[in-house]
Amino acid sequence: MLEQHPPAQSDSPIIKIQRSPDATYHERCDQFAQQREHYRWLGSLNANLNVVLVLAALACLGLELWRGGVLLFVAAVLFAVSFVAAYINLGRLNQFELRFHTLWKINDEGLRRLQRDWANLPLPQPPVTDPDHPYAADLDLLGHTSLQHLLGTPNTPVGQITVQDWLLHPALPSIALQRQAAAAELAPQIDFRDSLALSGRLMGATQPTYERFLEWAEDQLWLAQRPWLVWLTRLLPVLVLGLLGIQLVGLIAYPLWLPVLAVNIALSMTLGRQANGIIDAVEERQRVFRSYADLFQLITTHTSAAPRLQQLQADLSAGGLRADQQMLRLARMMPLADIRQMMFFFLIQWLTLWNFHVVWLLERWQRTAGQHARAWLAALGEVEALAALAALRYDHPDWTFPAIRENQQAAFMASNLGHPLLPPGVCVGNDVTIGPPGTFLLVTGSNMSGKSTLLRAIGTNIVLAQMGGPVCASQMTIRPITLATVIRVQDSLEQGISYFMAELKRLKQVVDRAQQAQLQGESTLLFLLDEILHGTNTRERQIAVRQVVLHLLSQSATGAISTHDLSLAGTPEITRVSQPVHFTETFTRGAEGLTMQFDYKLHPGITASTNALKLLEIVGLPVDSSTI
Repeated sequence: MLEQHPPAQSDSPIIKIQRSPDATYHERCDQFAQQREHYRWLGSLNANLNVVLVLAALACLGLELWRGGVLLFVAAVLFAVSFVAAYINLGRLNQFELRFHTLWKINDEGLRRLQRDWANLPLPQPPVTDPDHPYAADLDLLGHTSLQHLLGTPNTPVGQITVQDWLLHPALPSIALQRQAAAAELAPQIDFRDSLALSGRLMGATQPTYERFLEWAEDQLWLAQRPWLVWLTRLLPVLVLGLLGIQLVGLIAYPLWLPVLAVNIALSMTLGRQANGIIDAVEERQRVFRSYADLFQLITTHTSAAPRLQQLQADLSAGGLRADQQMLRLARMMPLADIRQMMFFFLIQWLTLWNFHVVWLLERWQRTAGQHARAWLAALGEVEALAALAALRYDHPDWTFPAIRENQQAAFMASNLGHPLLPPGVCVGNDVTIGPPGTFLLVTGSNMSGKSTLLRAIGTNIVLAQMGGPVCASQMTIRPITLATVIRVQDSLEQGISYFMAELKRLKQVVDRAQQAQLQGESTLLFLLDEILHGTNTRERQIAVRQVVLHLLSQSATGAISTHDLSLAGTPEITRVSQPVHFTETFTRGAEGLTMQFDYKLHPGITASTNALKLLEIVGLPVDSSTI
């Protein structure tokens, strides 16, 4: 029903943002664009200087060869050394240009989030999804134009999958409140959030290789389980190189090193292949180890007051090991693995058994830090997910963090509730109350008036609330909720399931979830049902809908139902437990014909209007005007 009294103030922290996010993003975009162009200009000058220095070095060298002269040779050397220095500096300038271009892009995406410019807003999306999730598709939680799209600021694979996990699995109220405090603290810290996004974006990581690295880090030590192989691979290179050196200085006449070399080759062709496989599992991620080190250092050195942020910082230093230092240590080992890419590496391998020594070094890291790697990355993912919630809070200073209260009578109360995926300029807010359990909100109205959008607005805001984020409302309080929806239903030609049967299966899931929620007693089932069972005849639909709704209410559930069937509200059983509200529209007949306008505002009671025949006239289909 319509909210007669405003809900109680949220217990969660409130932040005040003095300047509009739009103005801040514009200013930062201008600033970073200027710095990007500055370094691009310096890079262009440096590139031209490189050409001049090369030509000067070649000219001096040519003149020295033609006419001789020590000074010309010295000048050629100086020009050559200057070219090397300038070339190194060019790489540095290019890195600065890339850095500021990336920062510009991050803030430009902030503007696009505000505008809900989905077509030009990146969608970082982990490959693992849950196609059988009970309400993800109904509420647009994943994919293009979704909450995941709106919260798409994480750039590491673990950050992206953490956001997805939070969207699909509600947190306990205590955890959600901890996340609220952390997100509120991070919301105004745009420099920190940009630095986090910058390091992650420059990494360019992918989820499958990230998982392969963790599998290696947590796996059993291969070489350490073969101590005889450790000592053999140390002894054989000493023998082969020692015997070769002795022969070269003439102390022995025979190549005694050749049999030892043959043993080295045999080891390289057998056990050496397993060693290479271990190195490959780590080496393919080597470019991101230093980036992870930078991210871990950024987080651990950041000053935090929120308890959840402090705990995550502690997780990155647990057991006396600092995650940033250990990742940097691993990154420094990678050049030793890169030597395997050299053209004549096989000679180095045969003489030194190089890959076994690299595996020994990697296993030292694995023994020390490997079992902590997953927890470190999980902490990083949570910080990125919290930063995504913080960005949402920063972008919408008029949104609020909801209160979650187990003892309130209504399951859901909100003032000025809107749909978070709509652009703020067109989003219309409504005051909504659902509950107490055993009652439901009956939403009526004509086509296109806003019924389905209201149900999705309720559901998406509940999801945001239970993941610890801000909600699109000026105030909101909820009980711990188990959410169940039937809004989008798909038939299946492949499985031979009709639309009506598919809808029945979805309703069965809702009923089962209601029974489970009642048995567990930890949360209230809140259902959102949009025009259900319209795939059958009117009389049976009325009976079936009434029975389904009353059964759900008997399980101490509550929720909202939208319907065109006004007779549903006329039955005594439904009247006693329903709270009717409706949307309406206005029509204007002018020179261009009939036009229709919606205000998308909730009104008490059952709707008195329909618009199906008027819509026929608007789209130009034949209709008897006397019936309108």
